Amino acid sequence: MTGIDIDKILERSPSPAYVVDLGRLRHNLAILDDVQKRSGAKILMALKAFSMWSVFPTIRETLHGVCASSPWEARLGREEFGREVHSFAAAFKASDIAELLPISNHLVFNSFNQLERFRPLWEKERGRVSIGLRVNPEHSEGHTPIYDPCAPASRLGIPRAEFEGRSLAGVEGLHFHTLCEQLFEPLERTARAFEEKFGEFLPRMKWLNLGGGHHITREGYDIDGLVELVTYFREKYDLEVYLEPGEAIAIGTGILVGEVLDVVHNELDIAILDVSATCHMPDTLEMPYRPDIEGGFAPDEKAHTYRLGGPSCLAGDIIGDWSFDRPLHAGDRLAFLDMAHYTMVKTTTFNGIQHPAICTFEPETSELRVVRSFGYEDFKARLS
Repeated sequence: MTGIDIDKILERSPSPAYVVDLGRLRHNLAILDDVQKRSGAKILMALKAFSMWSVFPTIRETLHGVCASSPWEARLGREEFGREVHSFAAAFKASDIAELLPISNHLVFNSFNQLERFRPLWEKERGRVSIGLRVNPEHSEGHTPIYDPCAPASRLGIPRAEFEGRSLAGVEGLHFHTLCEQLFEPLERTARAFEEKFGEFLPRMKWLNLGGGHHITREGYDIDGLVELVTYFREKYDLEVYLEPGEAIAIGTGILVGEVLDVVHNELDIAILDVSATCHMPDTLEMPYRPDIEGGFAPDEKAHTYRLGGPSCLAGDIIGDWSFDRPLHAGDRLAFLDMAHYTMVKTTTFNGIQHPAICTFEPETSELRVVRSFGYEDFKARLS
């Protein structure tokens, strides 16, 4: 998160709030643009990771489009991004296909069953909508099973054995997505496994999508290696290569501002915040992982250690344990770092807990803008 003026944001932001630093966003886009120019790849933004459409005008100056996992995401991409829309889901309804075909550039199926079931619909759009298949290289690089598309018995992607005796008529591209917030080396190993299993089909394809999970803008990513890999596939098989990272666009761009509501003691000091693990940062429970906090350290590293928890009634609404130089008091502000991707898109209003405001910060002018705030009517509208 180097380069973000945390103090100015904490002074000016409401709480709770997600705040995206526009300078850091532009920094990430510059790196991605360099990859595109050097490799010839087309980079898409994965809406499942980052769907803050108020900043789409900035992102679409660099990226070629979006990838969507549902008709609603595809519609958001078409309406607010306005460039290419690539759609995939583990399975579609007929009504999904009817909604997706008019607004998608690529439509990717997860099985031969779905490809053939909906052939009468998509064949009418051949030439305008390009059809692809998601494959499973059966090469696992995942560390957390819930996020590993190549885990045993995965429902995501078609294994090589399923291609035997199947027609690829009308199929113009192959897609694999196997990574999760990883550097280049896992992609390199996966690409070798993919080519070994599916390379024979590539000469008849128009495009290859290497999916997401690429932390291209993270420090230490081997960008030269990525450029070389993309160039290899483009030149050897004469096809277009797509990447669809979500995190790489938003890494290091955002913070989640929270406020201490109370400090209680039960065997240890516990600070109750207005931000919730289950409502506002569910990956801390699902992944699980430990977010960084500005000025926060490992337990007992500093003089004052606290367990940080949310305001909900869920007993496990615990973010984790940190230590600080100074004691925490009601009204103190905390900044959870790297909270732009997989946060806003996964929030809930469980217990009717206040949804964080969505804000931007412009470092060139120090302007903090509240793009969207949420009230009771937003909570009520989700129910009936």
